[in-house]
Amino acid sequence: MAVILITGANGQLGNELRIVSKNFYGYDFIFTDIDTLNITNYENTLEFIKKSGPDWIINCAAYTLVDKAEAEPEQALLINGTAVKNITEAIRETECRFIHVSTDYVYDGKANVPYNENVPADPQSAYGRSKLAGEKYALLHQGAMIIRTAWLYSSFGNNFVKTILRHAAEKESLNVVFDQTGTPTYAADLAGAIMNIVSGVIRNQVAMNPGIYNYSDEGVCSWYDFATEIVKEAGLPCKINPILSKDYRQAAQRPTYSVMDKSKIRENYGLSIPHWRTSLLKCLKLLK
Repeated sequence: MAVILITGANGQLGNELRIVSKNFYGYDFIFTDIDTLNITNYENTLEFIKKSGPDWIINCAAYTLVDKAEAEPEQALLINGTAVKNITEAIRETECRFIHVSTDYVYDGKANVPYNENVPADPQSAYGRSKLAGEKYALLHQGAMIIRTAWLYSSFGNNFVKTILRHAAEKESLNVVFDQTGTPTYAADLAGAIMNIVSGVIRNQVAMNPGIYNYSDEGVCSWYDFATEIVKEAGLPCKINPILSKDYRQAAQRPTYSVMDKSKIRENYGLSIPHWRTSLLKCLKLLK
């Protein structure tokens, strides 16, 4: 029975993996978070991994406070970088496969065509730099796969969808930037994709090809478009006003363009990726 260890299990993606794991039989899932496994501590990580003997580790643990990272880059680097190093060192002599979740923030965000995995990383924020450090540590392990994702939301945790729903229920209008373009990603879709990859490899239906992969839902929109769709589908009367990024000051620089080319992960693992609008409706139904 394959043992699958999931870190950061109380976050958006971790919680979605808990749910999707119920559709995958014959595996032993170990869900951990900071209270049960502190991956920023090497001894703790090594001891836990030796004791549990995982065949797979899916690292969902992350420091995701993008603006706060500008003020505390060491903390971001500890969780997004050093912790990944601790995992790869703990599994160095083993056959354990490692899936590490990363971000579109490792790209420079200045392109006008979708990013593929061969585009050199050039993060523009402390958060992005900490995530890139984690990628480099992950790739030190021969059986590591990095999945870069973007604009993640879920019925769990804090995210853009829940923030817009909350504010739109209280206010007559909201200002949302329209000059940043990307693709919303429902964490349940990413969790399903990860488990289809893991299961496919375990059952010898697909080959594990280590390296870097992009994954988001299909389609393209601005944050303004996304907010407009959320409010419309939720039936809220709130008006969404488009504004420029320069009129909405934030500590960290956001990618102006973070659309990603997903053909590599689709072709390697035979994934079917839904459109962001389809998935948004599923999430909104759960939030009702």
